[in-house]
Amino acid sequence: MNDTKPVRAAVLVSGGGTNLQALIDEEKRMKQAGENCPYTIALVISSTKNAFALERAAAAGIKTEIASPYAVMGKEVAQNATREGKNEAVSNRILELCRENDIAFIVYAGYLTVLQGAVIKEYANRMINLHPALLPKFGGVGMWGHNVHEAVLAAGEKESGCTVHLVNEVCDGGEILIQKKVPVLPGDTPETLYARIAPHEHEAMIEGVKLLADRLAE
Repeated sequence: MNDTKPVRAAVLVSGGGTNLQALIDEEKRMKQAGENCPYTIALVISSTKNAFALERAAAAGIKTEIASPYAVMGKEVAQNATREGKNEAVSNRILELCRENDIAFIVYAGYLTVLQGAVIKEYANRMINLHPALLPKFGGVGMWGHNVHEAVLAAGEKESGCTVHLVNEVCDGGEILIQKKVPVLPGDTPETLYARIAPHEHEAMIEGVKLLADRLAE
């Protein structure tokens, strides 16, 4: 791997961008240490123009794009479009941007729009996501954020954690790459459980991205 060119990644964001920052920091750390990072973040795409993640990307000198329904379709068309129509337009625009920027793989980093259509097929086995539970349990439609932690507690689980997995047509159904586990303690609330999982999410994301980049470089 020492002479292998880093694999170009696009990171999809919607909010603060802490996972994005973790990936930026790791890439920078490896370069400063004289190590060859297997990935490079070549593009950051946001579902909203107000995401703080865009500022993180700009500070790191990374190209950014907005792929919201308004940005892609225009305000008037977007206001009258169905949810599926908006998702399709955004998905197609993201595919277009990834093609234009020679992107090898896509990273969901707190991204809240479910992609569909051609981008899923073209980037099959080349899209990665982090889920805040131990898949295949507590995955699927509606299982995000505190909804997941509430479901874990309601089920009386003894452990939870986070999962980095490949994205396919089935929500949270792709191949599992990395999992980090934490205990569920008596008296836990969704907030305390999340606080225990959160420190492991960045670690899992970095490991998962490196694993996929290494696969694609082979």
